[in-house]
Amino acid sequence: MSLTYEQMLDRLYAQIPKRSLEKERFEFPRVESFTQGPKTFVKNFLQLTKIMRRENPKDLLKFLTKESASPAKPEGDRLMMGGKFSEKQINDWFTRFLEEFVLCKECGKPDTHYVEHNGVRQLKCEACGAISPIRG
Repeated sequence: MSLTYEQMLDRLYAQIPKRSLEKERFEFPRVESFTQGPKTFVKNFLQLTKIMRRENPKDLLKFLTKESASPAKPEGDRLMMGGKFSEKQINDWFTRFLEEFVLCKECGKPDTHYVEHNGVRQLKCEACGAISPIRG
């Protein structure tokens, strides 16, 4: 059975995940933080991890610890960081984490999760199907 070019193209378009065709814009909320003594607290930490679809914040905590060169640990719905940091610094760190470990390198959507292939951690996009290696 031989298909025409148009039939093959129609078949290919039918296989594209519907999420990749959506054009909604992903907007990450601002980090809400405050300093109390020698510590900084991120008030909306749990909400931010849910928006990023990273319910296990292990990678985010590791990233923030490296970036801030200070300990960070969750306390209920918020995050406690050892040290005084501005809200701008913390927002920059979260933005960098999003770009490296959450957003798809191909389509820019946040619909990703981690997979491991031959010992290499990769970011797999549920919207477009792209797979890209991640550091760390």
